[in-house]
Amino acid sequence: MAYCNEKICRSSGFTMSGLTLKRLFVFTISMVLGFLTGWAIITIGFSSLPLFSSIETSQSRTIVDYGYQYFFWTFAPIGVVYMIWLDMFMDTGILPD
Repeated sequence: MAYCNEKICRSSGFTMSGLTLKRLFVFTISMVLGFLTGWAIITIGFSSLPLFSSIETSQSRTIVDYGYQYFFWTFAPIGVVYMIWLDMFMDTGILPD
């Protein structure tokens, strides 16, 4: 028995269960968190390198300087790590037990 709401069900009979909505929520939130973490690493982390290493000049970067493809391959795996933890806590069953 599927959950059906007017906003979710369409005239074609397509229904989305509550579990599917939880999975979409987990995926969306994890990718947003991965994006924000990746952005923080590139913009804030690279500019604070002189504080923690022997580099004397600031290596401040933007996403355009870093490259869009490199940025995707930075934030997507971080988002997957967030998704693993959110999947465990929200019990969505994205990953098999």
